[in-house]
Amino acid sequence: MSRRTLITIGGGAALVLVALICATLFGTAELSLGKALAIIGSAVGLPIERTWQTWEQTVVLDVRLPRALLGLFVGAGLSCCGAAMQALFRNPLAEPGVIGVSSGAAVGGVCAIFLGWASLSPWILPLLAFVGALVTTWTIYVVASRRGHVDVGVLLLAGVALAALNGSLVSFLLSLSLADWRISTSILQWTLGGLDSAGWEQLKVLLPISLAGLAVIVAHAREMDLLLMGEVHAYSVGVDVSQVRRRLIVATSAVAGAAVAVAGPIGFVGLVIPHILRLLVGPAHRVLLPASLLIGGAFLVFADLIARTLIRPEEIRLGVITALVGAPFFLFLLIRGRRELSV
Repeated sequence: MSRRTLITIGGGAALVLVALICATLFGTAELSLGKALAIIGSAVGLPIERTWQTWEQTVVLDVRLPRALLGLFVGAGLSCCGAAMQALFRNPLAEPGVIGVSSGAAVGGVCAIFLGWASLSPWILPLLAFVGALVTTWTIYVVASRRGHVDVGVLLLAGVALAALNGSLVSFLLSLSLADWRISTSILQWTLGGLDSAGWEQLKVLLPISLAGLAVIVAHAREMDLLLMGEVHAYSVGVDVSQVRRRLIVATSAVAGAAVAVAGPIGFVGLVIPHILRLLVGPAHRVLLPASLLIGGAFLVFADLIARTLIRPEEIRLGVITALVGAPFFLFLLIRGRRELSV
């Protein structure tokens, strides 16, 4: 492992720690680091004398800590999915938001809210979001594939078309729900993306699905390296390309669907983070994937911290912050790609 890789991974781990500390300390009511650590230490069973008030414990344990952890895992999942999809489709612009996977998950999530099923069980919304993400990803793959080869241009156009279709379906359901302001408000807030409803229950839903999906993605790091070198080369060294693609499609759909279910559609995390990290650690996925997990998670925790403190006590929707960062970067990639083609 190179020195640059060690610095990136170590720096990413340190950044995650700093992000979690900042997210726990700062907000409408600011707390000291010693008091926040004492509250967390007491919660995990350490013999610490109580010197804090009940409201401070509530702020740390019931509001900020679960919200920071949820942001960490959502950002890590979306970032890792972006890196995997870019290898899977051999396209630097592929990520859950750009090719319509997040919007597919949004359709499933909005259906759960609109039909009132989301209140029946905390698992129904993630399940429908996963189904929406899976159907969208599989449709894009089938449309863009021909004789085992993925057409990049068709892939992006299919993603844009499905994203528009999914957006229309969400708007249609939102229009039907206007007669009930509670449902329409819930749908509108959820589709803007945010972590304001974060709690330990959401973490219980997100963690098992995300960890299982991420384990599958990380386990196929070598195959993703070979896919980037071409399908023929991957076949020649014994990779079952079709099977690997099916596994990665299901895994990325599960992770993206779970992330969208608990935080709403949050775009561009999976686009920006992997590209920056490729410049730092190179394209090898055995390094790129863990680095994406760490930096992507820290990025979303910091973005959420900005969203809830920039104009406090009001809160900016998290999806707005990530779009402000990601959209200019997306345009930069398009302009750079156009220049490379014109050379």
